Amino acid sequence: MDTERFAGKVGVVTGAASGIGRATAEQFLAAGGSVVAVDLDADKLAWTDSHDRAVAISGDITSQEINAAMVQAATGQFGSIDALVLNAGLPGSGDVGEFPLEQFDRIIDVNLRAVLLGIRAALPELKKNRGAIAVTASVSGIRGDTMMWPYNAAKGGVVNLVRAVSIDLAQHGIRVNAVCPGPIKTGMTAAINEIDEIREGLRSHIPLGRWGEAKEVASVINFLVSDEASFVNGAVIPVDGGVTANTGQFLPPQVPG
Repeated sequence: MDTERFAGKVGVVTGAASGIGRATAEQFLAAGGSVVAVDLDADKLAWTDSHDRAVAISGDITSQEINAAMVQAATGQFGSIDALVLNAGLPGSGDVGEFPLEQFDRIIDVNLRAVLLGIRAALPELKKNRGAIAVTASVSGIRGDTMMWPYNAAKGGVVNLVRAVSIDLAQHGIRVNAVCPGPIKTGMTAAINEIDEIREGLRSHIPLGRWGEAKEVASVINFLVSDEASFVNGAVIPVDGGVTANTGQFLPPQVPG
């Protein structure tokens, strides 16, 4: 890893207590940057205590106050914001006729509305620095899944929000891109990863024959917010081992698990 890639740069990462968010923040720090790590789970943000260039902000990212606080922490502690990584997410599945609407609203708020809140809060600083935004969407935002329509709807909205906003913010030199993870080993997927039938069923649809690691998605995110991606804008990049390359009509050749 280039330990100077983000030297002098400041990143804000939501959903940073674990999984893809934590891996992204840790890689950003290892490459010389400073990070504001944001998550609802204050206890799991304790990993930042061992880093003198990391600040933790705990709270609900659907709140405008928390979004303002994370921006204030970045500018107050480190002077600016160069990279905004909006990664926080919430799963959801159920029967389309029975799923509680208040749960649907919460899924939309966390996965979609909070992305807009984060962009709006950081926009003045990003304009100053011609910064970059990366958003964690999902392969479930570009394809449908059985019984997962709440999550599909939210992440589909994220995908097109990123595309549209990337056009509008390009005039300010701000790039906006999305990653779409497939099956990744994270806290969000831990429960289904423990069920052999589901875990292996998902693995069988991955041409590379395995689940992905959080650090593999984080590497793509950090590329997108780096200067190396200076002409990448409005991209929606699957990080899925080849899942979305398949039509779904046939399973790929099986790789031993």
